[in-house]
Amino acid sequence: MTERREHEYHWALPSVLLGDDTDGRPARRSTRDWIVDLAMFVAACGITLLTASELPGVPGPLVVVEQVAGVLACAAVWLRRRWPLGFALVVTALSSCLALVGGAAVVGLFTVAVHRPFRISGPFALFNLVMLVPYVLLRPDPELGRAGELVLGVAIVLTVFAWGIVVRARRQLVWSLRQRAAIAAGEARRLERERIAREMHDVLAHRISMLSLHAGALEFRPDAPAEEIARAAGAIRDSAHLALQDLREVIGVLRHPSSAPDDPVPDRPQPTLGDLPALVEECRRAGMEVTLSMTGADPPQVPQGLGRNAYRVVQEALTNARKHAGGSPVTVTVSGAPGEGLTVEVRNPLRAQQSSRIPGAGAGLIGLVERVELAGGRLKYGAAPGGDFRLRAWLPWTP
Repeated sequence: MTERREHEYHWALPSVLLGDDTDGRPARRSTRDWIVDLAMFVAACGITLLTASELPGVPGPLVVVEQVAGVLACAAVWLRRRWPLGFALVVTALSSCLALVGGAAVVGLFTVAVHRPFRISGPFALFNLVMLVPYVLLRPDPELGRAGELVLGVAIVLTVFAWGIVVRARRQLVWSLRQRAAIAAGEARRLERERIAREMHDVLAHRISMLSLHAGALEFRPDAPAEEIARAAGAIRDSAHLALQDLREVIGVLRHPSSAPDDPVPDRPQPTLGDLPALVEECRRAGMEVTLSMTGADPPQVPQGLGRNAYRVVQEALTNARKHAGGSPVTVTVSGAPGEGLTVEVRNPLRAQQSSRIPGAGAGLIGLVERVELAGGRLKYGAAPGGDFRLRAWLPWTP
């Protein structure tokens, strides 16, 4: 999809005159457009004045025609943006017999070469070469002769046409690079939105499942001692505050004002492998039976990105266990070493699974697979020998 859209952007420009809207309607000239048009007008007038030396030998009535045609042709240069091909065809046809129209004809050839694709500008350049023949036959130069004048005319046409092609190619390149940059920026924004969405799911699903767990305990044990009810209510309050804080931090990232498009967006504080014991302890306080084993992976030595991904794997696995296997013991094992990778395994008995009262979008494990694969790792989950549900992730650990 991206390649096709980029291809369409790249070929949309040649069919539209630069300085016009994309629908072909004339746009207001910018300051640069006015400067360029003024330069083209001055160039046409200058070439016309240089060719005026050929008029002394011309009959009187023809001199008047030459002068009127030259003035009108130079004035018509200001219309080249609205009707580039029509303007160029008229002045080029007139230049086949009138000398003072030559300056406007040169500007018309350059305009068509810059603003029209080669399938149009190429035949038009050939038309210019053909129009040289009647001019050389009707107005031979006494010093150069017909052959010398024809060679000079061909050289001028080819030079102006080549110059216009180079200018067009450069503009297309600049435009294409800008479009590529815009596409890349859009892709970066899309990836950032996906990353924030995964972050919101990982964090809020954990917090809300903890809320549901504590609220369920109050629902099923209304006759519990006052101390237990107060403790559960306090846990619900703390989980709600933490969920609101996490949501506020994520929204703060989305609303971050950036003075420039390339300014980095500050990231919210991210958990690492060292925060895993605190996560397990929080789940234990909520009534889960969780066993944590960490071998070979010293948290301070684990890179932050790797530790964050491992933490999110365990967090989502514990959230999933709370939803679908409430009351069953959960075993979390983290092991690995630099060079061989970090392995995270979470197991809980399938036989203890029960219908969940906690609703879910069903995208937690799918998002977890995407997260692990983006990090270059692998993740598998499902029933394991022995009647357990096992989630196993391997993440690369570069020494």
